[in-house]
Amino acid sequence: MDVGYLLSSAAIRVTGTSLRHGVQVDYAPLVDALVQQAEGMSELPLLRVHWYDAAKDGVPDPRQERIGELPKVKLRLGRFGMEGQQKGVDLRIGLDLVTHARNGAADVFILVSGDDDLTEAVEEAQVHGVQVILLAVPSTDNKPHGISRHLIRAADGLEILPPEIVDRTVTRVEMVALPPAVPQPAAGQPLAKATPRDLAGLGHPATPRLVSSVLTYSAATGGEPRMAPEYEDPDKLAEQIDSVVINVLTTFRKSATEEALAELKAGKPSIPRDIDKALLADLSDRRDEFDLSEQVRHQLRAQFWRKYDEAP
Repeated sequence: MDVGYLLSSAAIRVTGTSLRHGVQVDYAPLVDALVQQAEGMSELPLLRVHWYDAAKDGVPDPRQERIGELPKVKLRLGRFGMEGQQKGVDLRIGLDLVTHARNGAADVFILVSGDDDLTEAVEEAQVHGVQVILLAVPSTDNKPHGISRHLIRAADGLEILPPEIVDRTVTRVEMVALPPAVPQPAAGQPLAKATPRDLAGLGHPATPRLVSSVLTYSAATGGEPRMAPEYEDPDKLAEQIDSVVINVLTTFRKSATEEALAELKAGKPSIPRDIDKALLADLSDRRDEFDLSEQVRHQLRAQFWRKYDEAP
């Protein structure tokens, strides 16, 4: 299971942006639903859920530790690179897929990912006589979100996680703004009026059959590599950037704590890793481009701070 793909795609369905901090996840029922669907698709009992994600120095955080303690769930963690990108995750998924297929660990693999880089691993696993079926997260119009066409052609099938499962287990984070502490007035002085901070932001068989195995993996873009057009419509680009920035900033303001909001302001002009990643991923998805040019990245980040300064 590609956790990055799973959660970022679910976040887009729920909030309109891939910012993972904008959603909260009820992991136990989500995993149960994935297991039930995998067993239904394969008509085989589950062997194990492989949960691929990234962690600082490859060490699980408390949330990942709790996920690893769920029945039949195996944590497989990569790490974060110098610029916050995930390292070793796609390599782990590909190696595990091929190794398990070669060793006859399962007849059917359910792959929750859309990453084009896994196409060759899927084809190599199939050489060893296994089936690989993709399980996609539904978009807002209940179609597969972020699945590479190359990966679809290589796989033995494509199914969609039921939308009601996503909607029930992945929900928007809505932080409640608390008013500042009201100071006690000195004798004879009127009480100061406290104003809550507005976090809403911008608004806008013959031989025995083997068990099936679910593979889960993290942080795939799922898009086909595409180059930016030679001649760009500046108005269309500006509208796309503006829409992405507003969605990400609004979601962050609604879900962030007072401390996180203060850290964002204090760190200007640097953009926190998770926000920057969401901005880039959302714009890539919006433009159907795998790699954004440096000029577009610069425009995107500059517009983020302009919209930040415009917010009340």
